Amino acid sequence: MGIDLFSYAGKRVLVVGGATGMGAAVARLTSELGAEVTVMDVAEVTYPVARSLRVDLREQGSVDAAIETVDPLDVVFACAGVADGTPGIMLINFIAQRHLIESLTTREQIRPGGAVVMISSVAGLPFQRNLSQVLEFLATPDWPSAAAWVEAHEGTDSYSFSKQAMNGYVARQAFPLLGRGIRINSVMPGPTDTPLARANADIWLAFGKDYRDAAGVETLLPDQIASVMAFLGSSAASGVNGVNLLVDQGQIAAGMTDAFEAPAIKAMLGLG
Repeated sequence: MGIDLFSYAGKRVLVVGGATGMGAAVARLTSELGAEVTVMDVAEVTYPVARSLRVDLREQGSVDAAIETVDPLDVVFACAGVADGTPGIMLINFIAQRHLIESLTTREQIRPGGAVVMISSVAGLPFQRNLSQVLEFLATPDWPSAAAWVEAHEGTDSYSFSKQAMNGYVARQAFPLLGRGIRINSVMPGPTDTPLARANADIWLAFGKDYRDAAGVETLLPDQIASVMAFLGSSAASGVNGVNLLVDQGQIAAGMTDAFEAPAIKAMLGLG
């Protein structure tokens, strides 16, 4: 027991969206902890892994072909994400990754005792206020119906809704997946210095700058998110299930409780 609870020795890990950013960080970390790591991404993987697969998450055929080649897994890290303005954002950020997780589960390619860890965002926090719409979307049974639902509902092909859907999915699937011996959780990072965040710095990295300046802390780094994800995927977190875990240096909590004045956070959470 002890430190072995955190080990990935003998485990097989899949990282979806692991070419850069937080996905690359968790792929590297779990590899260092002993895992055999496969990365799926549309971009080239430029660091050592056991295997890399080129997959376009906008195309169901591409995802299904990749699934056919995957060996039984212990942990799936669903890390793919793009920003508003990217064509097919809901396909990439959620629909394809849900399809992959459910396909692997149906095919019994995630071993009992395994885990799924997704990367959500503080942008997904309002999912409880919007729960009826989120659950309506999650009731779609497959890729085509989910894509059709998004097309029919204005404003849902967006970054915020993709993360709300992810948070709802984690909460909703915790019970049925547990019956298969699989846990599912997500991390909700605050502003983190990744290539995607830098490309949207005026919005993503500006959010909470006043809080970080006042607290005297730097913007989060991908390795800080990866270490929490690795914990959630490990045996050390065997009792953690259905949790969307904030990793934001306390920014949301401070804004909720007036420890730090943050009207935008209160508005996002419907707190007045």
